[in-house]
Amino acid sequence: MSRIGRQPIAVPAGVTISFEGDVIVVKGPLGSLKQHIDKNIKVNVDKNIITLERNSEIADVKAKHGLYKALIANMVQGVTKGYQKSLIVNGVGYKAQKQGTKLMLNIGFSHVVEYEAPAGITVECPTITEVTVKGISKEDVGQAAANIRALKIPDPYHLYGIRYKDEIIQKKEGKTAGK
Repeated sequence: MSRIGRQPIAVPAGVTISFEGDVIVVKGPLGSLKQHIDKNIKVNVDKNIITLERNSEIADVKAKHGLYKALIANMVQGVTKGYQKSLIVNGVGYKAQKQGTKLMLNIGFSHVVEYEAPAGITVECPTITEVTVKGISKEDVGQAAANIRALKIPDPYHLYGIRYKDEIIQKKEGKTAGK
C-alpha cells in the first residue's frame, strides 16, 4: 500500500471540506481551492480527519492514492498558512521593484522587463534585490516563481541572474590565459 496515501490529514479549525461531484473544495481563512479527484480514489471526511482509500491495487491507482493525499494536504495548508517563495536578483545594476500589480525588473537588457502576476498570486519586493511570491496554491506559487527565474537564468561564470533564495549555484572557473 501507499505509505503516503494511508496517512490521515488533520483539518484545522476554520477549514471546511465539501464535494461537488468528483471535485473536492477546501475553504479556509485565506480562500478556497478546488481539485478533481479520480474515480478510483475515495475521500472520507470524519470530523477533523481526512482519509483516502483506493479501490484497486493497480500501480497507476496506487500512485494516484499518494498523489491525491499530498494534493489535499497542500490545499489544507494553503488555505490556512499559504505558501511563499523568495528569489534573489543578482548582478551589477540589477534591481526589482513593484509598480501597481506589475513587477518591473532591470536585469541587464536594454529595456525594463515587466512581469504581471497571475490571479491569486501576489508579488512583493522587500528590497531592490529580493522578490517574494505568495499565494494559497503551492502549484501556482511555484510556477510563478519559476517564470520569474526563467526571465534571467543565473550565469555560472559571474552568478548574474535571478535565483531562488535557497538555491546554490556552483561558480565555474573562466578561461585561463594561453600557454
